[in-house]
Amino acid sequence: MSVTNIDDLDALRGQARASLDGAADEAAIEEWRLTYLSRKRGRVTAAVDALKSLPPTERPAYGKRVHALKGELEAEFEARREALARHRLDEMVTSGRVDVTLPGRSKPVGRLHPVTQTLRDMIAAFAELGFQVAEGPEIEWDYYNFEKLRIPRDHPARDMQDTFWIDVTRPDGERPMLLRTHTSPNQIRVMERQQPPVRVVVPGRCYRAEATDATHEWMLQQVEVLAVDEGISLADLKGTLDHFAKRMFGPDRRVMLHHSYFPFVEPGVEMAVDCFLCGGAGCRTCKGTGWIEIMGAGMVHPEALAGVGYDPERYTGFAAGIGVERIALLRHGIDDIREFYKNDPRFLDQF
Repeated sequence: MSVTNIDDLDALRGQARASLDGAADEAAIEEWRLTYLSRKRGRVTAAVDALKSLPPTERPAYGKRVHALKGELEAEFEARREALARHRLDEMVTSGRVDVTLPGRSKPVGRLHPVTQTLRDMIAAFAELGFQVAEGPEIEWDYYNFEKLRIPRDHPARDMQDTFWIDVTRPDGERPMLLRTHTSPNQIRVMERQQPPVRVVVPGRCYRAEATDATHEWMLQQVEVLAVDEGISLADLKGTLDHFAKRMFGPDRRVMLHHSYFPFVEPGVEMAVDCFLCGGAGCRTCKGTGWIEIMGAGMVHPEALAGVGYDPERYTGFAAGIGVERIALLRHGIDDIREFYKNDPRFLDQF
């Protein structure tokens, strides 16, 4: 309809209100807005524009009424839209009402990875003896990883540790870096930082460029154990490791040390525990021997002590390196190390 006077405005008001009252949903109310209030084709907008074509004497009264109508309909539109939104929300609440007296739906609870569980238990076993936790870098200098541990560049012991090398050039010359192959370099770093007595365990990841199979991974976790003080002997080493074995595998465990070679200790030993599955009778786990090797250890070499400024005539110490995954494999009777890092919930949920 064409609006040219005040009577036309009254008729437009009646039509707009009736149409707004009949808008029952969002689509209908949006169509009403486009019909009456939109800037391009709205009827109220057209009525405002008609003010320019009226005689000057009629404009004041018409202008006052048309602007009042526009404000009135805009307010009624907002009120109607809010009422529809509240009604829709009420319907949603009613249809989706939850009986709060019903038991809640349980959600799966996460837990520590079995290797992490084992690592924490290992650290706790040594903490009971007064050892503190120290950490060191995973990207290490050749100087700490090999040279300060009595493994020079031409030493055959380097062949035992397939290494990820990183070439780095420094102002004083090239000093190769690497992903550490063991946690033993932290022996040196700890001793450089403090004077005896030293009692630390150093947990951390190590990396070796070797083929992955049931007993080897390119990444493994170790715990390095170091104690340095006056009068420390091999008996102290055995007593410490005996306590560790009993905490990890049960109070009835027995330990056995036999000689082995590691460049940074003298003497060096391998430690074994009696098989907790067969009781020493011989089985597949202990390969029929009744014993299971679990770590390498030994007395810190006097040259390693002297290399950090300790007096080897005054101080002695012991060190051990323990593979966390190996302990976890034995504790849980798992025969493939790769299972730990497949991230299969069916495997991990057992722990």
